[in-house]
Amino acid sequence: MIPTTEVKIRGYHLDFYGHVNNARYLEFLEEARWDLFENHFDPERWKAKQLGFFVVRIAINYRRPASLGDVLSIATHISHFGKKSAVFTQRIFRKADEELVADADITFTLADLKTGRAVPIEGELKEAFIPFCMDEGFESTR
Repeated sequence: MIPTTEVKIRGYHLDFYGHVNNARYLEFLEEARWDLFENHFDPERWKAKQLGFFVVRIAINYRRPASLGDVLSIATHISHFGKKSAVFTQRIFRKADEELVADADITFTLADLKTGRAVPIEGELKEAFIPFCMDEGFESTR
């Protein structure tokens, strides 16, 4: 099952036109990734290993507007592994009608917090992410 996070649209999320400001979607996506991390990983274990997540690329598509009172559901899964990076694919749906509001591919690296350098995503590190890989269309450079 793909993890999801819900966000209710409040007045402070809106722009002059009464729609969610595009910059807010990036915050919603970040919230969903943190929700995944805090609920399915052990943050203290990553901290002890001196490893951190670093977003290196965001490609987002805005599909439909969201408005005051809408509840958005954000689905997050891993869609691709590279040698030192991976991609979270995130889709934001309006819960009431299941319309796709936005989707994004977020490329990230795992980096050694002491050196700031990306580390290979392999072995135990890669295995930690496997439960969040979507079966259909999954790519990997194993």
